[in-house]
Order: sequence, then structure tokens, then C-alpha cells
Amino acid sequence: MKYLRSAVVCCLALVLVLAVQVWFRQPHFSRCPGWFASCREPSSLFSYKLSLFQKGSREEQAKRALPQHPLDPLTFSEIQQVHTVLTNSSVSAKTNRKYLRKAGSKLSILLHAVSLEEPDKEDVLAWKKGDPMPTRKASVILMVGGTVYRIIVDLTSLIVESEEVYQGAGTPTLNFDDMNSASALPLQHPEFLEALKSRELDKDEVACLPLSNGWYNVKEEEGKRLIKVQCFYAGGTSNFYMRPIEGITMVVDMDLRKIVKYIEHDNVPLPKAEGTDFRLSAQKGDILKLFNTISLEQPDGPSFFVDGHNVKWANWEFHVKPDYRAGAIISQAAVRDPLTGVLRSVLYKGFASELFVPYMDPTEGWFFKTYMDAGEYGFGLMCMPLQPLNDCPRNAHYMDGVFVDADGKPYVRPNMLCIFESYAGDVAWRHTESPISDYEYKESRPKVTLVVRVIASVANYDYILDWQFQTDGLIRVKVGMSGILMVKATSHDTVNEANEANEELYGTMLAERTIGVIHDHFITFYLDLDVDGTDNSFVQNKMVRKKPAEGSSLRKSYWGVEKLVAKTEDDGKVKLSLFKPADYTVMNPKKKTKVGNPVSYKIVPGKTAGSLLALDDPPQIRAAFTNNQMWVTPYNRSEEYAGGLYVYASHGEETVSRWTRRDRPIEDRDIVLWYTVGFHHVPCQEDFPVMPTVTESFELKPTNFFEANPIIKTYPNYEKDLPQCTFSA
Repeated sequence: MKYLRSAVVCCLALVLVLAVQVWFRQPHFSRCPGWFASCREPSSLFSYKLSLFQKGSREEQAKRALPQHPLDPLTFSEIQQVHTVLTNSSVSAKTNRKYLRKAGSKLSILLHAVSLEEPDKEDVLAWKKGDPMPTRKASVILMVGGTVYRIIVDLTSLIVESEEVYQGAGTPTLNFDDMNSASALPLQHPEFLEALKSRELDKDEVACLPLSNGWYNVKEEEGKRLIKVQCFYAGGTSNFYMRPIEGITMVVDMDLRKIVKYIEHDNVPLPKAEGTDFRLSAQKGDILKLFNTISLEQPDGPSFFVDGHNVKWANWEFHVKPDYRAGAIISQAAVRDPLTGVLRSVLYKGFASELFVPYMDPTEGWFFKTYMDAGEYGFGLMCMPLQPLNDCPRNAHYMDGVFVDADGKPYVRPNMLCIFESYAGDVAWRHTESPISDYEYKESRPKVTLVVRVIASVANYDYILDWQFQTDGLIRVKVGMSGILMVKATSHDTVNEANEANEELYGTMLAERTIGVIHDHFITFYLDLDVDGTDNSFVQNKMVRKKPAEGSSLRKSYWGVEKLVAKTEDDGKVKLSLFKPADYTVMNPKKKTKVGNPVSYKIVPGKTAGSLLALDDPPQIRAAFTNNQMWVTPYNRSEEYAGGLYVYASHGEETVSRWTRRDRPIEDRDIVLWYTVGFHHVPCQEDFPVMPTVTESFELKPTNFFEANPIIKTYPNYEKDLPQCTFSA
């Protein structure tokens, strides 16, 4: 019996191996990262050059890379090892039997993510350079026969260590095969081809986008991986986004790789191509040169040092890595105390956890546009190579990303992240003293910032995400938005025409036949603050109006501070209000300054926004993490994504909002703060045809963390230290 059982297991494993190998060899859609009707030759209007996944020297460098830190991302070679393990074993024999029974010979395997399975936090904190590296492991998310698996691969023993079947409604981040195959289907669909013919449109000028379907509690959609596809027309412009083929939506079943529903709900004329092209070569007349060339010159080179993924600059040290979902992850950020010389922990881990972008048009072709850009598309997967001198200045250091394709093989995304020093003439601190005497004191210091930047081009929108470090201990997180609006075509040329037709535009008329639809952007950040240690508390220092004692002052009012230490998660929920001001700090109650203040870091909100959607609206149920601007949870390594690990078509069952219903204790323990940057975007004509960048930010500011101004001793700029430039003939 023992030998029979072994023989059966071996046979089943062999069948799965053959199935995987057949799947790997079958024709797939190209690795072209664009979401287009087809991946054409590099000279084509709609293709990205495949240098985004380039071979050659960049790949050879990646192959030679070795991990130097427990949090370093998986290397090229490690991903190849994962591929080998999956090809040879994939999932256990028990799982094989279940799916062979279910799917027969039609075994479908889709790989969606391969990333580092980080060691336990306490192991990372205990590790020092020179110590043996903790066991390297990979987290693999794949779908087998329609079921989602998360598999942990031990890269030392090259075995599948564990597997977890996900039972919820959501599915993993889309991979490029999902997106490209869905985008290619319309130009093979008879009804769509007939529609193009009736509208006299050339199919070779059509580009199609895969748009996440969302979730609306529609019974016939449950349990299916659906995506909606809409198409655009170039015809004389590179900016096809400004020429939507309005009124046609196709529903694609990604597992069946076919269009299962064709909806033609309107026939609106195309907007004009004239004036939409944003390329320099397409501009007519004189090109504006509004300022002379500006460059930050560093004759002695940059002041920062990058060793693998570890960065040292001024009084800061931290770890940074590209990530397929978050874009960039900052870890173990610590600042050196000027008095003791000791590195003091500030942030164990910080990243953009989720994005929510709902459009405010409830009509047939628009209601479902409520995107979760990180969990549905992969914010990091959409980070394209940065352009030197324009995306990042001279002397920037670039870092490549190494990701995995749907076939399980690694590829290199070059120049995905940049690090640079920024100086725009800002002042770090200053004072001029002019007493009534012959003496005058003048002191001033320049403010230089270290910036870590990624830019994600999620279809039409470009998100610029900066982590900025300052010498005074402040961290600023800034989000910029540029790119192209998602527009709606209309038959009207002016606002007056629309008003006369009594038509609600759901946005702003940007140009003839073109409406910029109103929408929101919410970016929720995960901030595992470890202020001088892991055991912290969240404090609201509420500013309240007070009255002086009767007869004690001519004043009628003043304000003071009431300190509220959050005991449980309910106490950590914050809705920001101008008329209920407060300071929000993460403090270490065990560490105090010489005069007795607990050391803290303050969360300084910038201009932000709250969702206006109804709480029972399905998009808001999924994005319930935007119900508050701040949340505080106890550290739990399984709770990192504000909308859940499996966001696509989820029902909102795994969000920060759900986790905090447990009302767990958060006082004097390892806690995580979640902060949301929000934009309400009412488009305007200046956003056409491409948007000037708009930004919002928030800050993490030391508050009683140092004994005094930590940069009081810093060196000022002197003319003699600057490069002396002369004009040549």
C-alpha cells in the first residue's frame, strides 16, 4: 500500500509538471506592458518598446545581484529558482488530485505575483550587517483551476513550504496577460468590427483599455473574473485618450478569454483630434522657453551613498526597494541624534497601500469606473522607466525593479526608482537680530532634501510619489498627479448647448465634444512607525477653547490642549476637521527627554479630502478605508493592504475598516498608522490635453524627539565653496 500511494503521488506530480510545461510553451500574448488592442512593431503608434523588459547588460547585472539585507527584494536568480520549484512541484499532491478531478485535463495556471516573504519583524530588527542572512523565502500568488493560492517557497531548500487557499470573493492583481489578452479581443469581435465600420473608423487606429469591473452585487457576475473593455481612436493624434469611442462597452471573461457581453448603449461622435497631441514635435508655432536651464551642480558629487538597497545621507539611514504593488517601500528609516551619535528608529516600514479612484458618472458606460489602482493593476507594475533630467535631476541614482511575468520568468524594469538631493533655495532655519545697538546678528541655513521617487503611469494618469527626508528629522510624503484625464465624448460643442438640451455633464466641458468627468483620488499609506522603539501610543492633542477665570483677564477666550491617549482602535479613528483641530502624534511613553516630555513624531496632515459616497454604495464598501483620514491598528504582518490582499472584485471583506471592528488594544504596543491623501478633482480646461502636475502631501515631524534643534550646528553655504562658472566664448 505504501509503495502504491507513492506511485500515485509521483504520477499525479508528473501530470501536473507536464501540464505546467505545456502551459508555459503555449502561445501567449506578448509581454508588451501597454494596454492596447495589439502589441505591434516598435514603430507603431501604440506600442511601448520592449526595452522596458530589456535583455542585455541590465539583465546580466540583475543576474549577478545577491541579497545584502533581509528586506532586499527577490533577485533575478531567486525568481528563476521560484520558477524552477513551481515548474517541478507547484502545489502539493493533495491539491493536484483535487484540481485534476475538478478540471480534468484542462488545468489552467495563472501566476500573478512573486515577491519576498519578509522575515519576522523581530528577526529583521535583531539582524546586523555581517550576520547570517535569515532564510530567504518567496511569496507566490497564483490561480489554479480558478482558485487562488498563496504559496511560500523556501529558497534555501527549494521546496514549497506552505500553501494557503483563499476562500473570499476577491482575486489577485491583474497580470499583463490578463490585460493584454482582454485588450486584443475587441478587434476580433464581429459586433465591434461592425460598429467601427458603421462609424467609418479604421480598426488600425483603435486602442482598447482593460478597465476593472468593480463589484456591484450582481448575481450573475459572482465567482467570475470579469473585465470591461472600452476603446479609443487615435486618427491623427498620439493622445487617443481624448478620442473615446463612446457608447460601447465589452465584458470579457478573463478565464474564458472571450467577450461574454457586448453593450452598445449610445453612438456619440468622436471628439476632434486637433489640439490633443502633447508631444513637442506636434506643437505648432514658436516653442515657449520661459526660463534658462536650471541644474543643481554638485562638483564633489552627491552627498548620499547607496549600497545595494541601503541608503545613507546626512543624518539618515534607510532601506528602499521597488515593489510590484506599492511602487517603493521605505524600511528601517532611522535618524542620527546629534548629541549622542546614536541612530534612532523612526519608521519600520512605509508605502502606498492602496489607491481608490471613483468617477462620478452613474450612467451605463461609466458607473463601474471605481478603480483600486494598487490592488487591481499593481502600482509598481505601472512604474515606467524614469527620464533623466526631466523626471529626476542630474546626479540622481537609479534603481531597477525585477518583476515576474505571468509565465513565471523574471524581467528587469530599468530606472524604475530614483534617489537625488534637492535644493530649491529653501531655508532650513534663520534669524536676524537687530537690537538697539551697533550689533546685528544674521544666521541662516539652506534646506537640502533627499528624495526617493517613483512614477506610475496607470493608463491615462501619472502618479508621482516622493519620499522626502530632511536633516531636521522630518519626512514628507508627497503625491503628484499629471497625465491625461479620462474623458467622455458628447455631441455638444459648448456648455450652452448641453444646458439647452437639459443634459447633465457629470463634469466640465474641456473642448468641443469633450467632457472631463468629476472624480476622486485617494491614496492610503501604511506607516509602521517605531518611534525610538516598537512600543508606541497614538495621542490626539485636541485644541479646545477655554475661558479665563472670572475677573482674571481682559481676554474672553483662549485655547489649550487636552491630551487623549488612544486605548483601542476606536480611539484611533480620525476624521479631520478645521473646526476640531488637533495634533496627532505617535509617542514612545517609555522614552522621555531631559525635561520629561515623551519622545514623539507628529503626523502633520496636508490638504486632503474625504469620500462623499454613501457608505452603502458598493464602491465605498470596498474602499471603506477612506471612511476616515486616519486609522491606528496593532501591528499584524498579514494586515498591510488597506483594501485587502485580493482586491479585484472583492466585497470589502478585508479592509482596515473591517479589521478595526475588533477594537483591539493599541496603547503602548507596536502600532501601525494609516493615513489617506485625498483629492476631489473637478477638471478644468487647463487640464486639457495633458494635466499640469498637482500635488498634496503630509509630514512625519519630530516632536520632543530631540533635545533641541538637531541642525543648529550645521554648516552654512559660502560663496568660496560653490563652483565658479564662467561663460565661454
